[in-house]
Amino acid sequence: MRKEILLIGLIFSVVFISCNKAKAPETITEENYSKIVIPNYNADSAYAYVKKQCDFGPRTPGSKAHEQCANYIVDFMKQYADTVIVQEFSTKLYNGTIVKGKNIIASFNLGATDRMLYGAHWDSRLWADHDPDSANHKKPVMGANDGASGVGVLMEMARCLSLKPQKVGVDIIFFDMEDQGCPEWDKTDIQDQSDWCLGSQYWARNTHIPYYQAKFGVLLDMVGYSNPRFTKEAQSMNYASSIMNKIWKIASDRGYGNMFVDERTGGVMDDHIWVNQIAKVPMIDIVQNDPSTSFFPYWHTTKDDINCISKNTLKAVGEVCLTAIYSAQ
Repeated sequence: MRKEILLIGLIFSVVFISCNKAKAPETITEENYSKIVIPNYNADSAYAYVKKQCDFGPRTPGSKAHEQCANYIVDFMKQYADTVIVQEFSTKLYNGTIVKGKNIIASFNLGATDRMLYGAHWDSRLWADHDPDSANHKKPVMGANDGASGVGVLMEMARCLSLKPQKVGVDIIFFDMEDQGCPEWDKTDIQDQSDWCLGSQYWARNTHIPYYQAKFGVLLDMVGYSNPRFTKEAQSMNYASSIMNKIWKIASDRGYGNMFVDERTGGVMDDHIWVNQIAKVPMIDIVQNDPSTSFFPYWHTTKDDINCISKNTLKAVGEVCLTAIYSAQ
C-alpha cells in the first residue's frame, strides 16, 4: 500500500514511582517470552501460502485472480477456524469507479470475551506506479510482499491455533481493497488519504459483530522481505504504544531483535489507522520500513514477486505473533 508519512504531535509520558517506606523495594522481573510454548510454526507452509496467492496472479479488483484467491482463503480458513464470515461490500475508488470487495473474518475460541485481532490485506495494487520503468506504471502489482506475505503468515498462524487451545479469542481479518489509492501518475489530491484502506474502513464502520471489542490488534504489512526491518511506527506508538513495546520485547526475547528494530519512525497510512479511529480497537502495524528504499526496494513495482520472500522472515513474524497470543493470561 501507499506509505505516506504522516505528522503527529509529540507525546509526552510521565512515570510516577511510589515507594513503600515500610518495605524494601521489590525487584520487578519482566517476563521472558522465549519461554512461552507455542505450536510449531512451519515457515515452508507459510511460504507455500504466499506462493499460491501469487500463482493466481495480481489480486486486483474485479479480476479472476481476485475471485480465485478469495475462495482459496475462505476454504483454507474453514478447515481451522471456528467460524468464517465473508463480508461483501461495494466501494468507490479514488476516480469514482465502483468496485466490489470481500473482507474475510475467521474466528477462534468464540466463547472468550477477551479477544485479539490480527489482520493483513489480501488484494494487490492495480498500478505499479513506483516502478523505475515508466512503461510499467499502469501494470498491476503481483504483491508477494505487499499483501500476500501477511496473509501467508496469518494462514499458518490459523493452522497453529487449531492445534493448541488458547485462553483468549482470536479474530483474523483479511482486508480487501487496501491498496487501490490514487496512483502517483494521477494528480488528484485527496488530503485525508481516505482513498486507501477501503476494506478496513468498511469493516470498522460495520464490524462483523455489533459493538466488537478486542484487547488489541496487530496488522501485518510487507512482512516477508529477505532483508527485514520493522520499526516502531509513529501512529502505532500514538494509539497503542504498550502493545507495540510488548511485541518488540517478544521479538527481542525470541532472538529477532535484529529484525524488530527499537527505533521510532514516522507514521504511515495503513489499515490500522481506521481500526483505531473508527472501531476504537488499539492496533499496531508491523510493517517493513526502510526509508532509503520507500519501505522495500520493490514496493509498488512489477518486481514485488515471490523472489522477494524469505522463509526466515515469515517464521520470525509468525512466531512473535503467536507468542503474543499464548502469553496472554
